[in-house]
Amino acid sequence: MALTVLVVEDDASVARFLDQALREADFDTRVVDTGSDALREAKKTSYDLILLDVMLPGMSGIEVCRQARAVGVRTPILMITARDTLADKVEGLDSGADDYIVKPFETAELMARIRALLRREAVAVGPLKVAGLVLDPHSRTAERNGRTIHLSHTEYALLEMLMRKAGGVVTRQDILRQVWQYDFGGRDNVLDVYISYLRDKLDAPGSPSIIKTVRGRGYMIGEESAV
Repeated sequence: MALTVLVVEDDASVARFLDQALREADFDTRVVDTGSDALREAKKTSYDLILLDVMLPGMSGIEVCRQARAVGVRTPILMITARDTLADKVEGLDSGADDYIVKPFETAELMARIRALLRREAVAVGPLKVAGLVLDPHSRTAERNGRTIHLSHTEYALLEMLMRKAGGVVTRQDILRQVWQYDFGGRDNVLDVYISYLRDKLDAPGSPSIIKTVRGRGYMIGEESAV
């Protein structure tokens, strides 16, 4: 599954450059050009990384970062700006950014900083736990109530996405785009088939499912509940 990056940049030429560089490095990207759109995307979708320009129309990147952190968004944020004073860097980092890169920069430096942030995030994130289910992103293993669960690559990717958003609804479109890397517009049943596979593996016979269907929206994982 490709890692996903939200690119927030109002300069069209810079946005195209970032989008192309990331796609050539096998990232899946989403580009927005305002602070309000960036905050909305950060709240609703679980990205692996956010590239955030400071100077944006309306809401600045600093304010986007502050508000995102205030509502619990933990996605690594790499702030991009033309301002290079110490005070500017301190303000960016204090707002909740994880790193700071100054324009102009070389693609190699950008990619090195992205790799470093993603490595840091992988080390920082421990096993995911929901209702007796434990998923270890490092070993890519799962168990529930002491029972080992064997997952295919796609089943693992789907389960990890749901568990990273535990307690919240993950839309069909987001799952299809991030797990299968394309969008069926919610019409294809491949997702329902894999949800069924996971339920068969995760749930005890006759018990309510840990994966809940939220009709018209998508799925969520949490404490056992009838669907």
